[in-house]
Amino acid sequence: MIKQVICINWGTKYGAPFINRLYGMVARNITPPFSFTCFTDTREGIRSEVQCEDLPPIDVEMPKNSKGIWPKSRLWGPKLGSLTGPVLFMDLDLVVTGSLDDFFTHGDPEDVILSRNPNTPLEKLGQTSVFRFPVGKLVPLQERFRADPQGIADEFRFEQRFVTRNAPGGAKLFPKAWVRHFRMHCRRPFPLNYLAAPKLPSEARIVIFPGGLHPTHAIEGHYPPYAPESAGAHLRGLMSKTRQDRPLRYLRHYIKPTPWVAEHWRP
Repeated sequence: MIKQVICINWGTKYGAPFINRLYGMVARNITPPFSFTCFTDTREGIRSEVQCEDLPPIDVEMPKNSKGIWPKSRLWGPKLGSLTGPVLFMDLDLVVTGSLDDFFTHGDPEDVILSRNPNTPLEKLGQTSVFRFPVGKLVPLQERFRADPQGIADEFRFEQRFVTRNAPGGAKLFPKAWVRHFRMHCRRPFPLNYLAAPKLPSEARIVIFPGGLHPTHAIEGHYPPYAPESAGAHLRGLMSKTRQDRPLRYLRHYIKPTPWVAEHWRP
């Protein structure tokens, strides 16, 4: 069976460079046959190997001032272009570091399977940075969301909590070692963050970047809102009159450049 990978792109935040990098990482870490489809509002600059489809329609006004990425609800409809069966969705700003093959064989083809959200371990919340579902399986979620998008966003706050709690048949989770969170699992704790670059966990297949840190920040050694600088310069900044963070928070907001991200995050 062909392995079907999908992503979604709208607006100007990401675009072709991110789509092309994601395709390259997938192609290097998957056993053919596979397909790679991007649902997008522009095709400019996207490499020819990527199958581009228009954004799936959804006739709602997206929630305002809500934390979740609710435009992903476009993927919950009865059709996704010409695709049928299970698809593996991947965010555009993640880094693929190992084989993706097991993401397609884990569980049953009819399952909805999410990566694990490490922020809320007691809640057993899924993360939609990486998740697999059969095309059309999430229609009940889209219909409920369409009926009251702002109300759903206010109740669940994040779209991944809505999916986790309401997926038809219940949501399952991929093994936690497969998908690692850069800020929580790779970044070194203080004071080691001044001595060693962030680590790549040995069993990680995918590293996700929610929460403000981005692959380019990791490559540069840049923890927003601070500019890339040496460890010594960052430590001297502790005494700056313009520093807004509390001392410990400021000291934790430093990372050294991360070569393994640069190695993997390329077209």
